[in-house]
Amino acid sequence: MEDAKKEQPVEDMTDTNSDTVEADPEPAAPSTPDDPFVELDLLRAERDDLKDRLLRSLAEAENVRKRAARDRQEAQNYGGSKLARDLLPVYDALRRALDAAGEDQRAAAEGVIEGVELTLRELLSVFSKHGVTPIEPEVGETFDPQLHQAMFEAPLPGTKAGEIIQVAATGFMLYDRLLRPAQVGVSSTPAG
Repeated sequence: MEDAKKEQPVEDMTDTNSDTVEADPEPAAPSTPDDPFVELDLLRAERDDLKDRLLRSLAEAENVRKRAARDRQEAQNYGGSKLARDLLPVYDALRRALDAAGEDQRAAAEGVIEGVELTLRELLSVFSKHGVTPIEPEVGETFDPQLHQAMFEAPLPGTKAGEIIQVAATGFMLYDRLLRPAQVGVSSTPAG
């Protein structure tokens, strides 16, 4: 009985009926209008579309050019900020050396002091050439959090709250960006 099932012929599953619909091989090309005015309107619309795309492409190219010029200028101006920031401790060390030298030491080591002063001036000249300018607040000025960093607050008679009472370190700007804020002491004397 099992052999009989195996030997039964498999029916042909293909249908030879022609009730299936065949897909169109290729859509028909759009027919050109017989009216020349319609054709002219279509050409004008295509022209306007192409003109609009051209103008947009030109505007995009101009924007890319301006952005590249701005990025190049920014890289030129601010690309050396890390180097400038790394040189600030050199400025601080030279400044401290000059400040630490008393009158006796200045007289005894006049050449060395003069060399340190020249080195400091040369460093400031190089800074200036590359857009680095010092921020040197004066005692009595108002504290500006955009340019100054408060290192301490202390009440000091004869001052108003928010006045600078001591300058601990010079700050620096790189063009219009803050490279390092000036480190200052600020009065906390209550208004009264």
